[in-house]
Amino acid sequence: MKVLKAALLLLAGCMVGAAAARAADPINVYTIWPENYARPMFQEFEKQTGIKVNFLRFSSGEALARVIAEKNNPRIDVLFGGPVETFAAGIKEGIFAPYKSPSFDKLPARFKQADGLWMAIADDPLVFMTNGAFLKANKLQPPASWDDLLNPAYKNGLQMADARTSGTAVTRIFSVLEVNGRDEDKAFAYLKKLRQNVQVYTKSGGGGTLPVGLGQAAGGIFFIVDALETKAKGYDVVISFPKEGIGTSAEAIALIKGAKNPEAGKKLIDFATGAAMQSKLAEYKVNFVPANPDVKTDASLAEVLKGAKIFPIDDDYAGANRKRIIERWVKEVLPAQ
Repeated sequence: MKVLKAALLLLAGCMVGAAAARAADPINVYTIWPENYARPMFQEFEKQTGIKVNFLRFSSGEALARVIAEKNNPRIDVLFGGPVETFAAGIKEGIFAPYKSPSFDKLPARFKQADGLWMAIADDPLVFMTNGAFLKANKLQPPASWDDLLNPAYKNGLQMADARTSGTAVTRIFSVLEVNGRDEDKAFAYLKKLRQNVQVYTKSGGGGTLPVGLGQAAGGIFFIVDALETKAKGYDVVISFPKEGIGTSAEAIALIKGAKNPEAGKKLIDFATGAAMQSKLAEYKVNFVPANPDVKTDASLAEVLKGAKIFPIDDDYAGANRKRIIERWVKEVLPAQ
């Protein structure tokens, strides 16, 4: 009997050890957030849970394409960050598994998919960002209307993201659609006019921020997190908002269908959708607006946003039309010079 008890205790110990080993297995993630935003969050997660995050960074379009291509043999457990339109498109492709973190019920409706196929971890409004020296040299006020960007002074001077690869670009295009009442012909007529002033479309959403900061470009349209980082580095840039309004996109997280390590993936989602991570955003000077209502927006960020007319991008509308709108942009806008 004593031998049997000892054997059972040994077996139980092995099972506990094996479970602990499994719990500590690393998780694999594609992040759409730039590495300097994502890395400190993953390091905080590892500190709190002991679970290491192996991650690769891709722009939204690239990450979505990879997850779709790997659908039958997923290489990651979680897709982290990036505009919600990307996740809405992913739902159509059947690449996510439902999961509702403990924060699910307290998140506002626009910060979660009803079945838990994604949840928001932050909000990220678009802004206009212009080089200060350019404005002074051309005796211009910071652009305060979408039409201001059509000024001939900006000809061949704007940089912004390419819709084929960047979620920032998709949010920008859907912003133009919204301010034009979803009249696609009217919106695309504006985008074709704007094309005359675009110097280059960058692969990533923040790709044009440094050229604007250096004065190599006059301005562009970026997410606020990238614009404020440029300003914080000491570059002479001015942030402004159009009077007609501009879109904001929830930054989301989702569990991958068929994930190899779903339990650890769920822990990362718990961490990211709760105060545990979002309270760290301001500490690391990552200027996203927290999605969780328990976490206050940093005072300096709230001051920048004060008075701005900002509207959320409709993720259902954007997700349903994303592919078609991008294809139209590539066909009609990209070559229009």
